[in-house]
Amino acid sequence: MIKGFKDFIMRGNVIDLAVAVVIGAAFTAVVNAIVASIITPLIEVFWKPGDNGVPGIPVPAVWGGTVTFPIGDLVSALISFLAVAIVVYFVFVFPMNAWKEHQAAKADVPEDKEEKLPTEQELLIQIRDLLEKNSAAR
Repeated sequence: MIKGFKDFIMRGNVIDLAVAVVIGAAFTAVVNAIVASIITPLIEVFWKPGDNGVPGIPVPAVWGGTVTFPIGDLVSALISFLAVAIVVYFVFVFPMNAWKEHQAAKADVPEDKEEKLPTEQELLIQIRDLLEKNSAAR
């Protein structure tokens, strides 16, 4: 039972996922700080912050006054997501895929492990040939 658990934990996927989650969470904090201190002030240059201090597009409300759509929050979230996704891909996913390809090539294991099945046309040709063979034998 312990050996099975050890095998499960030592598989590449579990360790990769654990590392990606921890590093992704730590890196997200860094990206959020950069966005809050650099990107949000740049957004405020173009959009005046509303009454609540959030930069965005002010739109007149039906009952009077204005409503501010928080474009700054949206842009900040998109930049944070893209930055984290790019780092996780290039730091974890890309090197791990290259390492797996290298290991497969080193072991001379073909990447396409499954047997190639005949196409529909090849099967129909085989059936036709068998039918012709059976009818000629009679």
